[in-house]
Amino acid sequence: MIRKILPVVLIVIVGLISWYGPMVRYGLEQGVGQLNVIWNARPAEEMLSDPSFPDSLKEKLKWIETVRALAIDSLGLKDTENYRTVYDQRGKEVLWVVTACEPFQLKPKLWEFPIVGSVPYKGYFDKSKAVAEGNALEQEGWDVSVRNPGGWSTLGWFTDPILSGMLERNEGDLASLIIHEMVHATLWVKDSIDFNENLATFIGDTAAYNFLAYRFGGDSKQYDTYLYEDQDYRRYSQHMLRGATGLDSLYHTFQSTDSLAEKRKKKEAFIRKIVASLDTLALHNAKKPSQRFAHRLPNNTYFMSFRHYQSRLSRFKVEMNNKFPGNLKGYLQYLAKKYPI
Repeated sequence: MIRKILPVVLIVIVGLISWYGPMVRYGLEQGVGQLNVIWNARPAEEMLSDPSFPDSLKEKLKWIETVRALAIDSLGLKDTENYRTVYDQRGKEVLWVVTACEPFQLKPKLWEFPIVGSVPYKGYFDKSKAVAEGNALEQEGWDVSVRNPGGWSTLGWFTDPILSGMLERNEGDLASLIIHEMVHATLWVKDSIDFNENLATFIGDTAAYNFLAYRFGGDSKQYDTYLYEDQDYRRYSQHMLRGATGLDSLYHTFQSTDSLAEKRKKKEAFIRKIVASLDTLALHNAKKPSQRFAHRLPNNTYFMSFRHYQSRLSRFKVEMNNKFPGNLKGYLQYLAKKYPI
């Protein structure tokens, strides 16, 4: 019986490897990259007792531990081993994320993965492979972005370390990032990237204010720094979301008879208007935000990123205040029951 079944099983395995070969290789490469980071990370306690480690960064490490404890206790986020070790980036980036979008639609390219489902990005620990993936997608006609993320979550599959680059952030921004990634490890809805990222952003941003007020006071420098930075970013992101809506409208006017050159010309002109009008925003930062695009205009992937992370924040706020006024923990518990992992 076994002799009869074994060849069939082997054929199935070989078939799966042939069909999913690129994804299997990608998964193995990601696993090796993540394990390399984990293997070379040092316990936070070790860094705190290291006399050569700057005192200012030690304070950030202590702040992260405070944020973790508050997030577990006051928000009910999952207690894991995440963010208890530190990986020294030595001034180098660790991960590169590739995203792609239709050139004349705000429709992202999706990749299918086990457990997490469809996601609009791929991560690489090898920059050359990320760039090669991006170049290949551009050759296929996609709008492409290759960038470094501030942090990432492996959803509990691995231990996520503190990256040394995170410690350069201010206290509020750092708290928001840590909480954001802890939300991912606690609640993840398959095939719902917009829901997952917007929820984590909403919880992270909201709780950061609460934690700063608790630890430093609502009239502290740390609180004000984050307040002004967050207000600026909200105005900026709302501008980009309005721009995305405008681009949607523009793309819907395109006809099948329009030439590729004509479509590109109209698209570029519209994006230039979005960028130029950035300088009309009332921001605390006096610098002209349009200057960041002086050498290269954003493409559809940039506008899609705001939809993934910022488009649903007001909905979550309204829902929470209607069901659990000001109670983030209660709201998260409600969502966890509604969307069990």
